[in-house]
Parts: sequence; structure tokens; C-alpha cells
Amino acid sequence: MSQSAIHTLLIELLTEELPPKALVRLADAFANGLVEKLNAQDLIAGVPDFEQHATPRRLAVVIRQVRAIAPAKQVRQKILPVSIALDAAGQPTPALTKKLAALGLADLKLAELERALDGKVEAFFLNRTVPGAVLSEALQTALNETLAQLPIPKVMRYQAPDGSLVEFVRPAHKLLALHGTAIVPVSALGLKAGRTTLGHRFLSKHEITLPNADVYSSTLTQTGQVLTHFETRREVIRSELIKHAGGARISLPEALLDEVTALVEWPAVYLCHFDPAFLAVPQECLILTMQTNQKYFALSDANGALQARFLVVSNLATTTPEAIITGNERVVQARLADAKFFFEQDCKKPLIQQAPQLANVTYHNKLGSQLQRVERIENIATALAPQLGANPALVARAARLAKADLLSLMVNEFPELQGTMGQYYARHDGEPAEVAQACAEHYQPRFAGDALPASITSTVVALADKLETLVGIWGIGLAPSGDKDPFALRRHALGILRMVLEKALPLDLAQLLRTSFASFASLPQVIDPCDALLAFLRDRLRGLLRERGYHANEIEAVLSHAPTRIDDLPARLEAVRVFAALPEAPALAAANKRITNILKKSAETPATVQPALLTEAAEKALYAQLEAITPAVQTQLAAQRYTEVLVTLAQLRANVDTFFDGVMVNAEDSALRMNRLALLAQLWRLMNCVADLSKLAAG
Repeated sequence: MSQSAIHTLLIELLTEELPPKALVRLADAFANGLVEKLNAQDLIAGVPDFEQHATPRRLAVVIRQVRAIAPAKQVRQKILPVSIALDAAGQPTPALTKKLAALGLADLKLAELERALDGKVEAFFLNRTVPGAVLSEALQTALNETLAQLPIPKVMRYQAPDGSLVEFVRPAHKLLALHGTAIVPVSALGLKAGRTTLGHRFLSKHEITLPNADVYSSTLTQTGQVLTHFETRREVIRSELIKHAGGARISLPEALLDEVTALVEWPAVYLCHFDPAFLAVPQECLILTMQTNQKYFALSDANGALQARFLVVSNLATTTPEAIITGNERVVQARLADAKFFFEQDCKKPLIQQAPQLANVTYHNKLGSQLQRVERIENIATALAPQLGANPALVARAARLAKADLLSLMVNEFPELQGTMGQYYARHDGEPAEVAQACAEHYQPRFAGDALPASITSTVVALADKLETLVGIWGIGLAPSGDKDPFALRRHALGILRMVLEKALPLDLAQLLRTSFASFASLPQVIDPCDALLAFLRDRLRGLLRERGYHANEIEAVLSHAPTRIDDLPARLEAVRVFAALPEAPALAAANKRITNILKKSAETPATVQPALLTEAAEKALYAQLEAITPAVQTQLAAQRYTEVLVTLAQLRANVDTFFDGVMVNAEDSALRMNRLALLAQLWRLMNCVADLSKLAAG
């Protein structure tokens, strides 16, 4: 086999239908594993150029520019330090003789070894030429290792064609391995490699013989009725769905599109219908039923109202699809009838009557039942309501009903609909609009970027729900650890922070936690987590602000004094950003840092300045300017006009510079020294009333 033989390499494993939700992961691992292992053996010329292919019945990879034999390599191998390899007479020691024998070099002469420094120690090295890897051997090893490392969700054991017992994700039927036109003699899973494969299960009747590796995808498309490339097949499905929708909106979750792509090799889209009477059922139920159970794509009008039509992606393209359409319509009829039954049964019992039964549902063995949890949420929510101007009666009612839909048949069937169904049932029961809305919205935000609750009632219950979870779960010792956060406490913390920040809620975080912890008074096993949670919230807040584009020094400037009110942080951050762009900012930030260090070293600082003790012109000027601008600063601060505050403070730059240039703070006279410290303390308090400006100083 010539080293110059460089061709395309094709490896395909033909199997029974692979698990659709695992197909992409399996394909990635299969292709990347083979490419990485062959590239490590220098069998791929240049940068690896490959395509991975994945269908329900096959995993394949096409790798270009693959060598039959890798180039020989010059290897420099350390043998032993000279002090160990030679004895006092300069003769080889038994240790050297044993080492060389182990390497198959027992007859090697000492003169054939290189003697050189290895760091500070002299050692013997062996320089030799190592033959390059042979593709057939390297591919066999790579194939064995890659198959063993695949992320298989559940292993099957079966008998291979050669009679051996094999474990794999699904039974494998063929192994195809071509390097250019030549079969690579490898084997796997009881199969020997060949050049034949199979096309579509129904549309292709015979084995397909591939003349070479380069025509894999085109041959299977033209002869086998198989689109082997996953991404290509997915985009064909997307295009066909849009075409058959006829202008209607398609409910097109990417996860569903991926799953359907993993179920078909030659996709065909057909339009189906269902009885419009089912539209009386909440459309979320119908859509989820179609998507989850049948992998159908629901259609809606321009206003988002569900239509009595849906699209099915079939693995069988035909000019007479009537049987396929009728069959799918018959199946969906039964599924939608189940959803209709669940909804009608749930509506027979109002939520307020179902809520007490939450006592029979365990929330956590250390925190009691779901009813006890609901009572805690209600207590927290009613405590927050007056602070946010919410109607306490509506808040209490919404909190009481918020989790009642967990007992419904519909949510039992589709847990994803909790909250959504609560809103529908509350409307059916005639509950106030804000109460019904809160049943759904109190779960928001569910994820990063999700919408916040719209109404004030929803917001209060959402805060209470997340606070109860944080305090309770943390209080029983289940704080997040590393990447483990089974109760999504990080997500709950971010939800609280987003609501307070984006809605500018005038709430004190420390007080929120204390109020929430008070609701656990009857549970002594819940240890006070408030201080730890406050630190946790601040850490999450830093991350949230970084994601919004603020720099670390800007964030530390507004958080260094550990504020527990954060509703005005955006305004403070904007003011800091404006101040940092002023020409006076660097000097004032540096001066502020200097003042901070001086005051830290002082054992005590008088509360007020005594004007009579101001002797230097520079300190008199600084004091006079402080007194002059303080009323304006206080007015601006009270109005939360933080940018104006910092622009006003920038006027101090000249007098601050003059003070430090001409005034000795640590004067020998203790009265003068203490008065100057009092002046610096007054300046520090004023300069840092918006943010700690020393955090903006360079270095």
C-alpha cells in the first residue's frame, strides 16, 4: 500500500431504527471519534475535512484526503538519566540493559544513543524512524474505540450474523468501509466491512453497491431514496412544512423538527384535518397532544388561533397519500378525544375545591405538603402586596389557587401545562381576571430571556413562589453545588432579580428573605439561610449585570457597599458610565481611593468638620465647595437623578487636587489632623453617595 495513496474514506454502520432523540449525539460522537483518532495517527492530510451523515437506520462519516499509510516519523525518546544508565566506570548498568531489552533494542550499542541535557540533568536519548500507521490497522482500532465510547442511552444485546453476542444501541446489519474504490478490511459488531448498503426500507428494494467513497450521498439519494445528511433533511422538512401550510402559522419547535428529522429518511409532508369541535378545548392542550404523542405540526391563523388542520411528516412519499392521511386523522381523533375528556372532567370541580387536596401531595419530606407550601406562598405574597400597591385579597386568592391545577387530569398527562391550565380553569370558575392570569404567570420567568409577569398580582405571587423555594430548599441544606442545582435555585434567584430590576420594585432584598423565612417558623429543620442567600443573590446579580454589558469595575462600584435595594441599580450604573467618561473622572477616582485608604488607617474620625480649625487655603476652599454643592447633590439624590449627582461632584476635581498637593493630612497637631480627617470623611460620603468611585481607579 503506497504512502501516496490518498483518497476519500467512507464508514457506514447500517442498523435497525436508532433512538430519534439520541441520533444527533450518536452521529456526532461516531464521526468526531473516528476523525480525531485517525487524525492523531497522521492519516488525514491537512486539516480534517469530513461530513457526518445520520438517518434513522445509519451512522456514517465521509472523510476526505485520507492516507493509506501515514508518513514515517522521527522520534526522540528519553531512555534514562546518565547517572542511572552508567556505573562509576562509565559502563552500562543493569537498569540500562533492562530498559533497552524492554524496548526490543537489546543489541543496541551505547554509541548509538544521544547524550544530551534534559533540563539540568544529562540523559540518554534514542533517535529513530518509526513507520507510519497503516489505515486498515488504525481504522480497526479507531472503530473499536469509537463504538465503545458512543453515548448510548440504553444498550441492547443481540446475536450478530457471525453468531456472536453483541451489545449495541440497536442491532447492526451492515458495515461499509471504502478508501477510494478499495474495501478497508475492518470488522465491528460481528460484521465484516464491504461495499454494499441498503436504501429506504420501503422505497428501495435491493442492495446498493458503491463503486467508491465519493458517491455515497448522491448514490443513496438517487438510487436508495435516502437523504443521508441530517441538516439537509431537516431543511427539506422545514421547507415542505412551510409550503403545505399555505400561509398559516406553523407550531415549529426546533426540538420537534429535530426529532421528526431523526424518524424519516425520505420525508414527505401531508395536510390532515380534525373535527373542529375539539377547538373548544384549550389550544395548548391540543397542540401539546399533537406534538408529544404524534409528532404532528399544528397550524394556526394570523392571530394565533389554532386551526382544525395539522401537518404530518411521513417516511413514505407517494402520489396516493389518502391512506396515510386517513390513518393519521383517525389516530389524532382518539388523542384529541382524550384531551377533551380530561378538560371536561377537570372543569367539573372548581380549583378552590381542589386546592385542599394538595395536602395529599408531598412537596418535600422536610418541607411538608404542597398545601403547606401554598400557605407559605400566600403568607409571603400577602406581606409583599402592600409594599407594591397590590390588592391583598386578589394576591391571597391567586396564591391559594396557583398550584391547584397540579391535581388536574390534564396536568397529570402533560406536566408542561401546569399554570397554563390553572389559568383556563380559573377563568372557567369565574375567578377575577388577575387571579386567573397569576395562575399562569407566577411561574415566570421560567428561563433566561423569558417574559416577566405582566400584572402586579402575578408579580407578587411569582416573587413569593420563588422566595419560598429559595429559602425552604436552601434552609434544609440543599444549596446548589458546582453544576448541580436540582431545584433550579439559580434560575429562581435570577427570576427574582430580573423582576426587581426590570420592574423597578422598591423592595429590600434582605427584608424579602427575612419575611420569607418567617413563614417557615413551624419547621425547625429549616435553618436560617438569609445571609447566605443574600450573598448568593448578589453573586447572581453580578453575573446578570455582566451579561447586560456592564464592566466589572462599574458593577463593583455600585455593589461594593452591599446595597439591599437594587431597583435603582440601572440608573446608578448609567450614571457611573457617564461619570467615567468625564475628564475629571480618573483624578477623582484616584483621590477617592486614596481617601478610602487614609480613612481605613485612622482609628477614629470626628463626625463633623470644625470650620475654625481650617487653617490652609486649600482645605478652606474644599470645605466651602462641599458646603455649597451638598444641598444640590442631596436634592438630585432624593430624585434619583444620579447622573446629575456625579456631574455635580466632578466640579470638586480642582479643589481636591489642590488639597492633596498642599495640605498635610497627618499633621502633628492632633486637632488639625482630626479635623482634616473629618473633612475627608465628609468628602468621601458625598463622593460615594451614588457609587464607590474608588472602584473606577486604575490599578
